[in-house]
Amino acid sequence: MIELYHVAKIYDGIPALADVTFQAEKGEFLFVTGPSGAGKTTLFKLLYREELPSQGHVLLDGKNLATLRAQEVPWLRRRIGVVFQDFRLLERRTVIENVALVLKVQGVGRAERRARAGKVLSLVGLDHKLFDWPARLSGGEKQRVAIARALVGDPLLLLADEPTGNLDPDLAHEIMAIFDRANARGTTVVVATHDRELMARFPRRVVALEHGRVIEDKQSRRCFA
Repeated sequence: MIELYHVAKIYDGIPALADVTFQAEKGEFLFVTGPSGAGKTTLFKLLYREELPSQGHVLLDGKNLATLRAQEVPWLRRRIGVVFQDFRLLERRTVIENVALVLKVQGVGRAERRARAGKVLSLVGLDHKLFDWPARLSGGEKQRVAIARALVGDPLLLLADEPTGNLDPDLAHEIMAIFDRANARGTTVVVATHDRELMARFPRRVVALEHGRVIEDKQSRRCFA
C-alpha cells in the first residue's frame, strides 16, 4: 500500500528526510513517532503529494506519486483522509458543511452527504455543533471536526498528524477507537504522534524518526498500567 525507497526531502540545503525506506501493507495500522522536527509532517506531505521527494521514490497503491499526471492528483487525494495539525477548516462554512464537502467532491447527493456527515460528527461527539462556525469552536473541537472530515469518505488511507494533541486522555482513546474501527473496515491508518502512553495503550507497529532518518521499526507492546 505504502512504499518508500531511499526517500530524501531537502529544504534550502537542509534535509528534512534522509534515506527513508519502509513499506506498509494494505489494511495496516502504524504509528510514526519522533521528536519535533524529526520529519513526521514532511513524510505525510509526501504521502498525499503536497510535496515531491528530492530523492528516492514514494509509491501509494503501486503508483509512483512523482510521475502522476496533474489530472490524477485529485483522484489520489479523494482516496486519502488527512487530519492536519493546523486543522485547515473553511471558516465560511459550518461544521457539517466542512465535513460534507468531502462527499460533495466525490459526487455524493446532498441528502446522503448531510446524513453521513452528521453520523460521523456524532461519532466524535459533535452532534450538537453541526451548524456552528469554526471560529466558535475550541481547539479540541476543531481537531474533532478535522477527524470527522478525514473519516467521512471511508478513505483507502488515513493520515493523522498528532490527532489527539489537543484532546484529553479519555477523548483521545475514543478517537483511537474510531480509527481502529476504520482500520477494521480496511482503511490503512498512519498516525503521527509523540504520545508514548497512547502508543502503549494501542499497540501497533511503530516507525520512529530522528533527524529525518528511520531509527527504529518495531511492534509496540501493550501497557497494562
